[in-house]
Amino acid sequence: MQYVKIEDLVSYIDLEPVYYPDDVQSRIYTPEIIRPGLQIAGYFDWFSFERVQVMGKAETFYLKTLDEDVKRQRLDKYFSFPIPALIVANEMAIDEDLIHYAKKYKRPVFVSSQKTDKLVNVLINFLEEELAEETTLHGVCLEVFGVGVLIKGKSGIGKSETSLELINRGHRLVADDAVIIKKVDNGLKATCPELTQHLMEIRGIGILDIKHLFGVGSIRIEQFVEIVIELEEWDENKEYDRIGIDEDYTEILGIKVPTVVIPVRPGRNISAIIEVAAKNYRQKLLGYNPLDTYNKRFRNLTR
Repeated sequence: MQYVKIEDLVSYIDLEPVYYPDDVQSRIYTPEIIRPGLQIAGYFDWFSFERVQVMGKAETFYLKTLDEDVKRQRLDKYFSFPIPALIVANEMAIDEDLIHYAKKYKRPVFVSSQKTDKLVNVLINFLEEELAEETTLHGVCLEVFGVGVLIKGKSGIGKSETSLELINRGHRLVADDAVIIKKVDNGLKATCPELTQHLMEIRGIGILDIKHLFGVGSIRIEQFVEIVIELEEWDENKEYDRIGIDEDYTEILGIKVPTVVIPVRPGRNISAIIEVAAKNYRQKLLGYNPLDTYNKRFRNLTR
């Protein structure tokens, strides 16, 4: 099961530790957040203790209204659950009894300067991406005319060389060779492993640093994959789609991505074809399909 270490969360959001025991390794398994207002009020049925806990002004001020004995009883029971961490927003002053029971059960407590709603949004976005289902694919990912393009094909087919030509034309590299794909917001977000970030391997030359060769505008850290380009060797015995009737898809992490199969042979400008494929995809998103125009013209001619 995927998880996020609490120290990764702390470094990302820059939380200030109030109590952070060194011998406790808290792990977060869900991107969902809970505000423990009901628990402070004494209701512990259906308590989602496995979530990161966020306490805002409402919970903090309500805690001050409780009788001292009642407050201690509820805090004692609250921290007896194995919560991964409690974060107090708005830099609110933290009750001493809260810190006491956090230490008793060794539950990490942090304070954040961010407002409660903003903090919750930041936490959810971070955790959703870190805990997202992911896979690593062999290929090259680029942004071409604003469209996320994943180029696939057998080793040696020319993926990197074609991508280098696209970069030279002004498009942007996301990842070469190994592409990390995460399922985020019902889409597929591509990133690059840290080891090969901004780098590309070209046979005969070696490793190229694309950022230094072409400038910072030639790279992207991440990009949603919207179309797959499958490069394959030209097969004289295979019938290739010449009109655009066939609609192919590649399934990645349960999501079907439109796929264009491009046969490769000497004399074909593959990079130009990929540019046109990206433009054609954008046109279809805007509601224009050239096949519809062709069909209308064909029907008019046969009347």
